Amino acid sequence: MTPSSPTDPPVRLVVLFGGQSAEHDVSRVTAVHVLRAVDRSRYDVVPIGITRDGRWLDAGAALAALDEPAALTTGLDVAGAAVDPVPAVASASGQQVVVFPLLHGPFGEDGTVQGMLELAGVPYVGAGVLGSALAMDKAKAKEVIEHAGIPQCRWLTLRDTDVDDTTPAAIEDALGLPVFVKPANLGSSVGVSKAHDLEELRDALALAAGYDEWIVVEEHVEGREIEVAVLGNTELRVSVPGEIRPGAEFYDYADKYLDGAAELVIPAELPDDVAAELADLARRSFAALRAEGMARVDFFYEEDGRGLLLNEINTIPGFTPISMYPKLWEASGLPYAQLIDELVALAIERHARRTAHRRTDH
Repeated sequence: MTPSSPTDPPVRLVVLFGGQSAEHDVSRVTAVHVLRAVDRSRYDVVPIGITRDGRWLDAGAALAALDEPAALTTGLDVAGAAVDPVPAVASASGQQVVVFPLLHGPFGEDGTVQGMLELAGVPYVGAGVLGSALAMDKAKAKEVIEHAGIPQCRWLTLRDTDVDDTTPAAIEDALGLPVFVKPANLGSSVGVSKAHDLEELRDALALAAGYDEWIVVEEHVEGREIEVAVLGNTELRVSVPGEIRPGAEFYDYADKYLDGAAELVIPAELPDDVAAELADLARRSFAALRAEGMARVDFFYEEDGRGLLLNEINTIPGFTPISMYPKLWEASGLPYAQLIDELVALAIERHARRTAHRRTDH
């Protein structure tokens, strides 16, 4: 399936970037690389920047800066004339429109923007409202994954109002040390800490609580970090696996987006039976959390222990050149530009299928 043929009018591709989360800058950089790869003969590109305070701006003038070297690291400018959200994403004169949300974190990856797009009646790339919300909330995602019988590491969920002076010792009793402490509703390793002792644990809890009222604490897993990319709606394709060998003590924000010190091994060296199990678990996890379109599925692999353990699912993965999702598909025979085409096509297909199930008669 393709979004358009050479004789069709170009698809109006509305690219949303920026946003109100702590991942605002990551989104701006992602937008540059996606827009540089788009085939302008097939797409009428409309970039819409969302400011940190939630204003929607027509960022069309920023397209001229895409080829400037600085844009590759600083990202697309969130600047321009103010626009109303729903008219900004609506189709004109019957032109096919697809929205590509490149909004990492809350107010973009968590079902909020997806709900607005559902109300506007326009196709969009990626998971729907429920899938986005579930995958974004690491605490609830772990509960659903546990119910689905998919192996994962041990964890605790805390609310910021429940954290007191006794909490660090209780966590040590339950999970041991070190542990990882994360805001439940954030990504790109923002607000994530590895705590080796009780003092570090107290600081880590305070840091995570600064980003979210819900906190996830996970046991430390001594294992390889393995990721796969999933593509599809009802029929799912899984990429070759990749392995991350962090440049720091863990795969942190700098490794992901700044210095690129982490080593990405693609394809990962895995026994055939483990690779097959990995693909199966990725599909099951994708389905359990109601993901659609795309997701990067992250695992730990304890070679001499519990085997594969699901870490998390990211429904709007990074799209920079050093990001795993596009690199995994490139290694699987699907180049960056064609990957965007497939995601647009999946958005159109999913919208048509969902629209067919919306009946207003009784």
